[in-house]
Amino acid sequence: MTDASPTDGADDSLAYAADRDRGILTPSDREFLLGRKTDYTEHSKKQKRNRIRRRLRNAILDFTILFDHLEDRDRETVFNPEDEAREAYTQGIVDMLGFLHLGTMGYYVPFKDMLGQGVNRAEQKLAGSDYRMVTVDFNVDPVGQIDVDEVVDKLESERFDEVTDEELRAFVRLMTESEAFSPGEMRSGMKEQMPDFLDAVSEATDRRTRRART
Repeated sequence: MTDASPTDGADDSLAYAADRDRGILTPSDREFLLGRKTDYTEHSKKQKRNRIRRRLRNAILDFTILFDHLEDRDRETVFNPEDEAREAYTQGIVDMLGFLHLGTMGYYVPFKDMLGQGVNRAEQKLAGSDYRMVTVDFNVDPVGQIDVDEVVDKLESERFDEVTDEELRAFVRLMTESEAFSPGEMRSGMKEQMPDFLDAVSEATDRRTRRART
């Protein structure tokens, strides 16, 4: 088992495109970090890393200005990419959050506290009032050993509501790593079953709505 991330080996994705416009990183920065350009001296490498660090710090400070002063339509446009770019942007958002989580480990304010404050600020901005207050729950709970027999028993007896999130994540991971797992067969099988599943969900919703009205 490897520690590969979703972006490993994804050199053909939008994020890795050589001709992409400058962001926090310049095209030269990207070439340096990706190891595409190697004719650096030790001194020039040190200077390059130092410039990247300074640019990152200033980018973080820029978000205070962006949050308070960027027009809504501009923000909405940024987060509404073309269809063919959505997967790359989604991965970028995931990696941005992961980068912040890694970078703030050991920071004097815990990541979860800053996350809660940030969501609260966003909610207050949407409401136009600091009386809008929300509770944000964020916990990092490692998935441990699960009782496979117990999970299988729950699935066989259709006690799906008893399967915990931890069990589900671990079970899916174990299943996909099994030699008996076939992505193609599972995909076709699930696609065949999906219409019936959606019909059952829709019928349950309709029944619930009718009973709530009586």
